[in-house]
Amino acid sequence: MLAAFTIRPRHVRSSALLAALCLAVTLACAQPGASLTERLAELREPIRFVPERAVPMLVALQGELGKADLSDRAEYLALLANGYIGLGKPDEADTLCDQLIALGREHNLDVATAKGMLIKGYVLFTRNQLSEAHQAIWEAEKLAAQTDDAELKLRTMVSSGESFSEEGNFPRALEKLQAAASLARQNDVAFQVTIALNALAVLYDRMREYDKGFAALEEAAPWASRGQSPGRIAVLKQSEYILSMHSGQPRRAREALLAALGAQRRIGANADVARTLVNLSDSYLKLGDFATALSYANQAHEASRLLKDRQPMTVAQVNQGEALIGMGRLAEGKRTVEDAIRQIERTGDKPVMQQVLAEYGELLEKAGDFAGAVTAYHRERDLSNQLFEERRHKLTLELQTKYETDKKQQQIELLRRENQVKSTELSNRRLQQRVWWLLAVVFALSSVIVTILYRKVRSANVKLEEKNLELKAQSVRDPLTGLYNRRHFQEYMRNFQPTEKRGAGTSGEDVVGALFLLDVDHFKHINDTCGHAAGDAVLKRIATCMHEILRGTDMIVRWGGEEFLAFLPAIPRSGLDEIARRLLVGISSAVIEHQGKTLSANVSIGFAPYPIASPGQEPLTWERAVNLVDMALYLAKGHGRNRAYGVRSLSSFEQTTLDDVERDLEHAWRDGHVDLSIVLGGGWPELRATGS
Repeated sequence: MLAAFTIRPRHVRSSALLAALCLAVTLACAQPGASLTERLAELREPIRFVPERAVPMLVALQGELGKADLSDRAEYLALLANGYIGLGKPDEADTLCDQLIALGREHNLDVATAKGMLIKGYVLFTRNQLSEAHQAIWEAEKLAAQTDDAELKLRTMVSSGESFSEEGNFPRALEKLQAAASLARQNDVAFQVTIALNALAVLYDRMREYDKGFAALEEAAPWASRGQSPGRIAVLKQSEYILSMHSGQPRRAREALLAALGAQRRIGANADVARTLVNLSDSYLKLGDFATALSYANQAHEASRLLKDRQPMTVAQVNQGEALIGMGRLAEGKRTVEDAIRQIERTGDKPVMQQVLAEYGELLEKAGDFAGAVTAYHRERDLSNQLFEERRHKLTLELQTKYETDKKQQQIELLRRENQVKSTELSNRRLQQRVWWLLAVVFALSSVIVTILYRKVRSANVKLEEKNLELKAQSVRDPLTGLYNRRHFQEYMRNFQPTEKRGAGTSGEDVVGALFLLDVDHFKHINDTCGHAAGDAVLKRIATCMHEILRGTDMIVRWGGEEFLAFLPAIPRSGLDEIARRLLVGISSAVIEHQGKTLSANVSIGFAPYPIASPGQEPLTWERAVNLVDMALYLAKGHGRNRAYGVRSLSSFEQTTLDDVERDLEHAWRDGHVDLSIVLGGGWPELRATGS
């Protein structure tokens, strides 16, 4: 269920406007007696809530900028940039931000520069460049603190707190937003208090302190009413919807959404109406009321179509398909969702695509379409690996850049010291000309300096060598878990010669290698509810557990986003199930402490001996063996998770082929072409199954 469209105060439409105000603004802008400053002030509210109407009115004032003072020109650029963000035109907004920043720096106008940096942060946020967005916002906050603009100070403080929240630094975010709320109360300005308290409520939701979140909204409500602002009331109701859903109060969530919808319709905020309709369809999907969910999804799709707003229209289409699947209209629902997926794919929004595929797979699994669920999971896993590789590449580039910067800094420092030496030598020559009897002393002093510099150069070279070794180690290690990465494993397997020793074990058993592929169950849910920092803590703890459970000679690899691969070079053939059981039980029983909370995680496992071959055939290559183990992992996922499926052996392929086995491992198992074993995780009795 893809929804949860929320309005963030710092990005889009942080306040509201009565419908009558739009007419008042139009009249005010038309009055020749009103100053440009007054007309710009009148447009501040409409530009945030009804940009499609306010932007043309703002553009009409452009001819008056030639005679305007610097503050009015800066305010005009800021308002227009915000309007373009509201219209979904980030490129135009970015150009205006650059003009605003240039204006501020040229005339030493900190207010203009801070506004430009703040809106630049919003533009970067719409492009999903979070790190760059946060840096721009924090720079704006520093500049705003040096000005007398109380509203600008408040907005930058709120945006700064939201940035810390997005990075998982909740204590720092709470400090910022509580300070912003106190400042807003002191200013006694209704919309400022509403903005700050709403941001605080959203933070409490992410911290799962729902009572405090509701308390913040209750305090904000009379301030919004005092400002006669149905738009702000709508924003508060959107936040109440999120809090209610997360705290298990679906009825209150629906009532909040309906109240928000009414307020948005009163002020003509059609874009917000479309998004609220999407949220309503999503809320009924969560309740299992698929007919009502479909009705709201249809309304959202039509409203978005009229607005030519592709994003909510695509989300509404996803919800339409999911509702149809829930109503038992499987084929029609799948066609609808697949069409929406193709549209998302054309936009290149990989995070949204990953979320849709994960939810689609879960819904198909509940509907009993296990083959479709496995296909969706497979696509989601491939996309997850792509995102992981992109993130790893980005981190590698950042590390390389840091390394090059440090290296250049060392070279600059060395040149500086060399220049000092040359200056000293010149000074010594002048002294030699004046005072010949000081020659010996100066020579000795120069020798000492050269010796010290030589030793420092040697020390710098040693440190440079250490950095090179560290960089080499990092090229084969995953930066988060410290495990080997996929590239190192691939290089290792190219030179590995698989052997099977019959009767070489202590009890006369065959000794083989083994491949184990692990995937964290419901890892996306951990990231969504606890934050990515918690997800990282889970991955690191699982890596530690695998080191504790397996031997020092076994190779453990970070295979993908939440996937781990273990290669055991030598193990008795009968011991594979026991290793799988130890991994399942050991990881599920591990306690993970993160920010005062206790977390736990389960894994699903696919495994097989290596080498493995069907009778009379050559052993599988390691790549095909890993693919076979991956299909066993998907089988474990599709049959309930927290369990392991192991390929014991392959039968003769007179009636099938290896390609058919890889495409549908479960079908091959049922037909007796593959011998599987099943090991259930903690809380389940061990189950072993062979043949069909």
